Amino acid sequence: MTATVFIAVIGAAILHAAWNALVKGGTDKLMSLTAVILGHVPFALVAIAVSPPLDMAALPYIAVGVVLHFGYQVFLLYAYAAGDLTQVYPIARGSAPLIVAVVSITVLGVTLQFIELIAVFIIGVGIVSLALVRRADGLRNGRAATFALITGCFIASYSIVDGMGARVAGTALGYFGWLAIGNSAALAIAVAIRAPQTYKSLWREGRSLFWIGGGASFAAYAIVTWAFTQAPIALVTALRETSIVFALLIGVFFLKERLDLMKVLSTMTVLIGAALLRLARP
Repeated sequence: MTATVFIAVIGAAILHAAWNALVKGGTDKLMSLTAVILGHVPFALVAIAVSPPLDMAALPYIAVGVVLHFGYQVFLLYAYAAGDLTQVYPIARGSAPLIVAVVSITVLGVTLQFIELIAVFIIGVGIVSLALVRRADGLRNGRAATFALITGCFIASYSIVDGMGARVAGTALGYFGWLAIGNSAALAIAVAIRAPQTYKSLWREGRSLFWIGGGASFAAYAIVTWAFTQAPIALVTALRETSIVFALLIGVFFLKERLDLMKVLSTMTVLIGAALLRLARP
């Protein structure tokens, strides 16, 4: 992985942790998530306008990607309703690299160096260990962990699909632009059917989330989609999940969530894995 890709993905990780914190920190999480996802639209239109035409062979990938991103967003809401950002986010993001690595090797025929495999494993173990985190009342939060793991399965699935789709499309930015439009439409319809009152509070309270959260979220995944075309999907996915370090800091210092030894040790483990990834391949 080149230094350019490495730095770009770390930047995407910071943006991703930031918009997740905005959703978790909001009193109405559905409104917050809706504002962020609909906020993709203006940026997606610009991306499509400046990108070369999309290869039509990418359309099936976009269709499947829309379904997977929608599923991810639904279970992310369930997880955030049940647990803290500093537990939910790491488990959801941390399980994905392990799944992607296994599929990449066994199904896609990707060859990874031994040190890269070790790095991915260390990152995954470090993050998933946060499933052991207890709630403030001292009880283990199995419900939050379960929803977070299901969310991680969706993350792994859309990462593989989008990585392959962006390469087929011939334009990573254009691919994600169309994917973002489709995902926004799917969520907008679902919200209109299940919770139409959300739109009233969105236009009244969610305008900053629309632009700031939507812009951060769009930029974060646009960078990752591009990185999928520059390096193995498994490595990009693993490195992107170092965002848990930033989520931990945001959760503790801004959302006033509890910090304990397990969270610190897990974070340090992830950082060691990220360092190994950077050193593994020039």
